[in-house]
Formats: sequence, C-alpha cells, structure tokens
Amino acid sequence: MEPRERVLAVLRHEEPDRVPLFEVWINDDVVAELGYQDLQGAHVGLGLDCIMIPTQIPTTSNYWRNGLDEFGQVWKGGIYAEGVIGSEADLDHYTPNLGYVEEFFPTDKISRAKRRYPDHCFIYGSHIGPLTMGYMAMGFESFFKALIGRPTFVERLLQARTNWCIAMCQKATSVGVDVIVLGDDAGQRDAPMISAEMWRKYILPYHRRIVEEVKAPIIWHSDGAIESLLPMAIEAGFVGVHGLEPAAGINLRRVKQRFGSELVLVGNVDVRVLCGRDLDVVRADVSRCMEEGADGGGYMFSSCNSLFKGMYPASIVEMYRYATEIGPR
Repeated sequence: MEPRERVLAVLRHEEPDRVPLFEVWINDDVVAELGYQDLQGAHVGLGLDCIMIPTQIPTTSNYWRNGLDEFGQVWKGGIYAEGVIGSEADLDHYTPNLGYVEEFFPTDKISRAKRRYPDHCFIYGSHIGPLTMGYMAMGFESFFKALIGRPTFVERLLQARTNWCIAMCQKATSVGVDVIVLGDDAGQRDAPMISAEMWRKYILPYHRRIVEEVKAPIIWHSDGAIESLLPMAIEAGFVGVHGLEPAAGINLRRVKQRFGSELVLVGNVDVRVLCGRDLDVVRADVSRCMEEGADGGGYMFSSCNSLFKGMYPASIVEMYRYATEIGPR
C-alpha cells in the first residue's frame, strides 16, 4: 500500500499492510539535528506515512513569537505567557477577520510539497481548538473562573474561536489536506481540566460543529488524562484521538478495549524514553505500543506528543526503524 492508502485505510477501521507511522509535530531544531532541510523531508526521511502541510505565521504577527498577538495572547521567546481578553471590547478587538486565514497557507510551498510527495498522506495539525484558544486568550485562571461566573461571555469567546478553527481547517482541506489533527489540550496529569459535565455543556457542541463543517477526517489531540472525555470525542464525530500520554495514566490496551472500535488510536510512545540514550529502552516501548495497540488495526504508531528539542536523535531514528521492523504486516 502507498502511505496515503495505508493511513486512510486505518481511519476506515480497515487493516492495512502494516501499522502506519504517524508523527504530527516535529520541532525545527529536531529537523536540523536529524540532518533534514525541511519539515516535510524529515517526515519522509523518518519513514512516516504522513507529511505536515507547509504553513507559515504571517511576518507581521507575534503568534508563537514575542509580544501580544492578534488573538489576545502574550508570548515570550515563543512560549505562551498569558492572555489579555477580559471584556466584550477586547474580544472584538482580538478576533481577526476570517479572511486572515489565507496568510497562514503558502500556496507555492504547498504545491511543491504535493508534487514532491504525491503518495503520502498530507496532514494539518494545529492547536486551534476552541478550549485551548479560549483559555489562552483570557489566561488560565481568568478563563476557568469565567466558566462559572461569566458563562455567556465564555460562550461568545468559544464561538469566535470555533469560527476561526473552522475557517483554518476548511482552508487546509481546500489546499489538499487529507487528515486534520485538532489540538485542543484538555488534560492535566491526573484529570481533565474541566468535568465531563462541563465538557458536554461548553465544548462538545463546538467540537461537533467543527466535525460537521469540515469535510475531512479529524483526529483530536490532547495531552493529559482525557480518558473520561473519550465518549464525547466519539459523540463529536472525531475519527481518532492522538497523544494517549502514558505519564498521565493512559493505558493503550485498556483504551483500545474500551474505545478502539469507534476511535482510531494514535500515539502512546512515551516521550521520556526518547529523551534518553538507551536504545533498548526505546525498543521496549515500541514493542509495548505495538503489542497493545496494533492487533486488529485501528492504531497508528506515534510519540504521545511530538518530537521536540532535547530528545536524543538516535532514539528518534531507532523508534521508527524498530517500529517498521516489528510492526504487524
């Protein structure tokens, strides 16, 4: 099977010729450390079946850079610091026109990538889910207090960020993306950020709307202990879930038994082993994931988060090499 066929077969809950290798985010520093010229070359060079579509941050934006951005988020050295939205006027000011999405997709680079890798599965992955963009716009403490004290304002904020999310995802599909990974981080180490009841009231309707209005399969990404929210991921219509963080108590075998017939599971390789230099430990974790997730299909092999600076390059390479060696065929 070609890479795109392999991924799409799994998303249809069909058993492919082998387990797809699927990584969403690879940090630029890791791309360079591994010796690749660009992100798409890194995906292919590592043997992955997917490629991240080229995107860009507008040159005039502070988004993921430094300072206050157009969404009301403050960044320091590329790290999120706080949010400034606290009023209706703030929300109006820090809600860009939806036509702005065009500036995030460089059509020339996208066309070159698609010509260069015509048989791969193109993905778009970004942390633009309504919950994430909501709490980042207001700041964590202000947002979660507002869920109790200012629910009408929170609803308006979530609606605005959902509109943005849909516009971005629709643009991605229009340039040829096959699969979308929607980052909407909702988990702490031992529990979701909000209760299942609040999730059903405040988040599920927007997730459902995103799935309904975007004409591509959507995989939900979240770190943390999100197992109690997975029934609502199914209700929303997500085809799968990415992350499955073992450090947050996510047991791949258990999750597959409970939800594997309705959700494709992506990830669960412990990023902590990739920060170490013991390749035997890396191979052991690869074996664990394959044993717990691959049987019967419905699983794509990936780290539980991303490939980031500080990981040992040889451990990354060995993870995918060994997965290909032992993966069911």
